[in-house]
Amino acid sequence: MFALAENEITPLVTAVAGGDLDRGELERLFALAAWSGIVEPGDGTAGLVVALLGAPTALRVMLNSPSATDLGARLRECGAEVDRSVVEQAIERWMPRVSSTAAVHSLRQAARASVRLMVPGDDRWPTGVDDLGVHAPLTLWFRGTEFALRSLDRSFALVGARAATGYGEHVAMEAAAGLVDRGYSIVSGAAYGIDGMAHRAALASRGQTIAFLAGGVDRFYPSGHDALLTRIAENGAVISELPCGSPPTKWRFLQRNRLIAASSLATIVLEAGWRSGSLNTAGHAAALGRPVGAVPGPVTSAASAGCHRLIREHGAVCVTNADEMGELAPLHVSPALFSATEAGGADSTSGSGAATSTDETRLFDALSFRSPRQAVDIAARSGLPLGAVRSLLGMLELEGRTAERERGWVRVKPDDER
Repeated sequence: MFALAENEITPLVTAVAGGDLDRGELERLFALAAWSGIVEPGDGTAGLVVALLGAPTALRVMLNSPSATDLGARLRECGAEVDRSVVEQAIERWMPRVSSTAAVHSLRQAARASVRLMVPGDDRWPTGVDDLGVHAPLTLWFRGTEFALRSLDRSFALVGARAATGYGEHVAMEAAAGLVDRGYSIVSGAAYGIDGMAHRAALASRGQTIAFLAGGVDRFYPSGHDALLTRIAENGAVISELPCGSPPTKWRFLQRNRLIAASSLATIVLEAGWRSGSLNTAGHAAALGRPVGAVPGPVTSAASAGCHRLIREHGAVCVTNADEMGELAPLHVSPALFSATEAGGADSTSGSGAATSTDETRLFDALSFRSPRQAVDIAARSGLPLGAVRSLLGMLELEGRTAERERGWVRVKPDDER
């Protein structure tokens, strides 16, 4: 099975999926698990290929090192016309990571950490993420209770600044507790500041809370929230679309935000600076047709400038308490959910020296300031085509943002950070 012994695969897949599986389902789950490590989150071409060919067939095709002509022909047989250059770039992105043994390794890590796998079609699968179309996750890995997973269909996403003020944390605590009291569960990203307070308040109110991570669920991030995430895993759920062993990166945080927005009935931004990453989550929610609310703050507070921006420029509803938040998605009314296949491609960067494109963001995620890395290694880490990596490295070297050493490439700090 995929050039591996079936008796090696069977116990691992059974451990993470639970229950007895026939050969067809065993192949499907293994192939989906493998694909979750081959592609970066939100890869629309991968979503299309897996949807049309099926995960096992698509994996076998990739294990045989296909040409763009071969893969394009298969897609046309399924009725899809995909530009040849798109197929070529996708193959270049994926091939450095195509490995059945890598999938076995991540499955072993998952089994050791009691991590479970869920795939589209499972009764515990959060159907809201399907509205992401071809950008929807291929699999989700989780630690926690199935009851918490099923509560996602009545959840609110509460997000906001990491550098939260006392005002922001107080509002987050009141909002989470109030929404739990009204029958909702709380979704957030487990970051410091607003996210952490929302999770803690939900737990303190004996409600359900779900944390979406940007890396594997076998190692909690941020490390300072290890105890909090352990409590969430015991009483709620911790979820990621990345397999065990995957590190969090800036690109993965941005893509993780689309899952927070898609899995929830509505998104509330409680406190956010002008360019806060939580605005990225609100953007995904708006693109999907989910209601977006924002809590106002003092007009003199830079920590609330992003919330005021959402209200003024992007049509977010001004909300000040749990009652007003609940009005955005009453439990007795199904929210209007619209398909937005391009929502997975939304991006936002912030801070000085930030990358100016998604490719640069992914490249910088794969580079180190100290440890030189070869272009091939950078391509595998970033999920970018090797040709694109070499081109970007050269361009960024001219700008003084990367440098080639004897043993490979490194990232260079801006002058103002040296």
